[in-house]
Amino acid sequence: MDVLHERCVGLDISKKDAKTCVRTPSAKRRGSFTTETTTWGSTTNAVLALRDHLLAARVTLVVIEATSDYWKPFVRHEAPGIERG
Repeated sequence: MDVLHERCVGLDISKKDAKTCVRTPSAKRRGSFTTETTTWGSTTNAVLALRDHLLAARVTLVVIEATSDYWKPFVRHEAPGIERG
């Protein structure tokens, strides 16, 4: 059986920014999804704004790909209740 996470995000984190792709159910067509790709800075304020954006989208799963340990500030400010995959 396949598992389908309806509200998820993929983050590609580098030294200067994080590129994100958020997938959520489509409001227009039942059974389809919409994706939104954005870029966020790596400053504390940008990371907090990203967190707020993910909470507003009601994301339940976060998947991270990162170069080196640049992911640490993003995980430190992660919202409670979001599963890490």
